Order: sequence, then structure tokens, then C-alpha cells
Amino acid sequence: MKNTFPNHFLWGGAIAAHQAEGAWNVDGKGISVADVITAGSHQKNREITEGIISGKYYPNHEGIDLYHKYKEDISFFKEMGFNCLRTSIAWARIFPNGDEESPNEKGLLFYDNLFDELIANGITPIITLSHFEMPYHLVTEYGGWRNKKVIDFFVRYAETVLNRYKSKVKYWMTFNEINNIYGTENEFFSFVTGGLKYSEDENKKEVMFQSAMNQLVASARTVSIAKKINPEFEMGCMLAYVPVYPYSSKPDDVLLAQQEMQSRHFFLDVHCHGNIPNYIELSWERENITVDVSDEELRDLKNGTVDYIAISYYMSNTVTRETLNSETTSYQTSSVVVDNPHLLANEWGWQIDPVGLRYSLNELYNRYRKPIMIVENGLGAEDTVIPNEKIIDDYRIEYLANHITELKKAILIDGVDVLGYTTWGPIDIVSAGTGEMKKRYGFIYVDRDDQGNGSLSRSKKKSFDWYSNVIKTNGKDL
Repeated sequence: MKNTFPNHFLWGGAIAAHQAEGAWNVDGKGISVADVITAGSHQKNREITEGIISGKYYPNHEGIDLYHKYKEDISFFKEMGFNCLRTSIAWARIFPNGDEESPNEKGLLFYDNLFDELIANGITPIITLSHFEMPYHLVTEYGGWRNKKVIDFFVRYAETVLNRYKSKVKYWMTFNEINNIYGTENEFFSFVTGGLKYSEDENKKEVMFQSAMNQLVASARTVSIAKKINPEFEMGCMLAYVPVYPYSSKPDDVLLAQQEMQSRHFFLDVHCHGNIPNYIELSWERENITVDVSDEELRDLKNGTVDYIAISYYMSNTVTRETLNSETTSYQTSSVVVDNPHLLANEWGWQIDPVGLRYSLNELYNRYRKPIMIVENGLGAEDTVIPNEKIIDDYRIEYLANHITELKKAILIDGVDVLGYTTWGPIDIVSAGTGEMKKRYGFIYVDRDDQGNGSLSRSKKKSFDWYSNVIKTNGKDL
């Protein structure tokens, strides 16, 4: 068996504008949903405040100041051998409130400079249009994605940047982890994914589905416009892909696992097939859910299917219809999720499952026959810092090596078409879920703590040289 990845395989890392750039109110940028979320931890949820409140700590305001330090950071990525970097455009840099007629030129110029620097260093930009950073004004004035007006605002923004960077960016994704809007009880994901704040007197599930369909229509329209701007664009969707296993071989558990996966596949079915799947339409009928989707919008969905599927992969989940004990899982997503006794978990309760990546790639490719890009995979962990010594992060190397090994099998044994692999957080950034800095993913250490203290200086960890060699050998040496 060949022991290296395909020629021209995309190797790199992935970040998000709101977690890295900082400069939250610089050069005309507006307030985004990320800017009104305080720091939290694994034990304490991040607080979503009504606007920015004096005295509260908002870690995304400064991030790691990539806005001013991007040349230094890109030089590190070049040294590691990256041939791509996934990042996002902060919507509120381009349209500060989201509903303006004309864009903010200073915001556009920043991304011109960022993309030019990447390209000059042989690094292909892979760009997400919306990564948990919609303009906050669209939440307060329009109610977020529940409002169809936001479709037009997004399409205007997307068309603006697609035109602006049509000769600089080939690979695009419309929405980051679009399926994270699905759970109505998770206040954080409802807010960052859809700009949603539910009231007690509304049907939350109906609002969620309406918002999701509005995003899917916006995505499809964006894909159609993109192809007119530049037929060479590769337009993708992006999901948080967490495979769900049955806890036992009992048919009820197996069926439950299949049903749980519908919350992922619904979004992919629309993105890839261009229509609303029967199982969703029947669920709306059973639960008396009314979703407004016009005939024109249905045509848009059919005409705006994606070219490739992008996923984040960190863990798997396991479900059973039987409650095993009062605390069934360390990472609670629903009442039927339980810990898998065959897997270990990281410090934040995410169960580590390298084989699940191979399983997921096969499931996706067999179902959709679309190329796949892994745009997030990594281990969040606390690193021990010893002055004047390199951080020894063998645990991170082990995690990534095991996952890349399974990725290699998916490509070389199973025949899955994978375009590339970008680790999450190649440089330490603010954690989206907790707002912490101590939950570190990077090959590059950033001197910043959970209270915002530190010099922001960068330094290499042991994993820096390891990943550099992985790329240099095209995945042969792990």
C-alpha cells in the first residue's frame, strides 16, 4: 500500500477571525455576536450580555491580536510547511451592522493584505464566510436568522467579498458548523450559530427550523452567485460531525443512533441534494411545526448545491434508550447520550476516538459522493510552561498522529476522496466554547492567560517540529 497522501493534498491549520484577530473595534469594525460573550470555563458557561457591559471580560475583544501580528504568525505557518490556512472573514468588519448598503473599505483592505501575505508565502487561503461572528445589530434589530431579511443581508455581504477576492481565494465555505443551531436548549450555540435568543412563549423548535432553513437558502443563493463570479470557485458547506454509535446491539439502540444522526444529515441532505428530506418534513407535520419556505427558495436550494463537504471532527457520541445512571456522560448533549466505555476523554469531557474519523469519512463519502475536507481536528489541553524550555506536548502529537493514521486509511484503503486536513488552532487562540486560553490546541504557544494577562509573544512547542515533518513527508512519517 502507498504510504503517503495524494499529491497536492492540502496540509495546514484552521482558525476563526473572532478567536484570533482581536481588534474588535478597530478600523470601523462593528460589534459581533462573539463580542458580547464573556469568558467562562468547563464548569461555568460563558455569559451572553445585552451589549458590552463595563467591567466584564470579553476575551474575543483582543484574541491573540492576529490583526496586527498576522505576518509573524504566517511566517511560523510557512516554516511548518503549510500549503493552506483556513480562516474566516469577520462579517462585522465588512458590514459593521450587517444591514448597510455599502461595505467598510478598511475591513476589506485588511483581508486583501492577509490573503496577499498568505499567497506570497505559498499558503492557499480557505475561507469561511460566517464563523460564529454575525453582526450583533442583526440580533437586536431583526432577531437573528429567524428573520428572512437576514438572508438578503448575508447574500449582499457574501457577494461583496466573493467579488473582492475572486482572484485570491478558491476554496470557500458558507457557514461554520451550521448544524450547531439544531439544539434549542444550548443557549451558546443558538446564539453564535443563528443569533437566536428564544422567548418563553414561542415554539423554539419552529424558530430553530425556520432559522436553519433561512441559512440554507442563503447558502444556496451564495453558491449560485459565486459560480457566476468565478466558475473555478470551490464552494463548500461545513458541519460539526460527531458520529453517534449505539451503546449496545439492541435494535432500539441502533435505531436511536440512526435517528440521532438526522440532526447532522438534515443539513447535508439539503446542501448536497438540494431538497428537504422526507424525515424532516414528516417531523414538522407530526409536531405541528410550520416553516415558511417559498417555491422560489426551494428552487434556490436545488440550484445551489455545494461542491465539497467540510467537517470538524473531535469526538464521537454514544446513545441508549436505557438510562444507565444519574450521570451518564461527562459531555452532555442530550438525555440519551452516554459515555462510551471503550474510549477515554480529554479534560473537557470529549471522548477521543481516532477510528471514528475513518468511520465518519466513509459514512459521508458513501452517502454523498462529494470530496471531503477536514477543516478542524485537534486536542484542547493545558500545556505546562517551564521558563526557557520548549513545551513538551506529546499528548497532542499522539492525538493528531492517531487521527491522521485513520485518515490515511480512509484515503488509501477505503478510497474516500479527501481534499485536505487542517488542524484546529495551529496557534493558541481563545476557545469558542469556554472563552479560555488554557484550552490550547496550537503548535505555537501564545503568552496569554484566562484573565487576559501576558505578552502575546509566540513560541514553538515540540509538536511544531513534529507537524512540520508530517507535512514535509506528505504524511509518511507520523
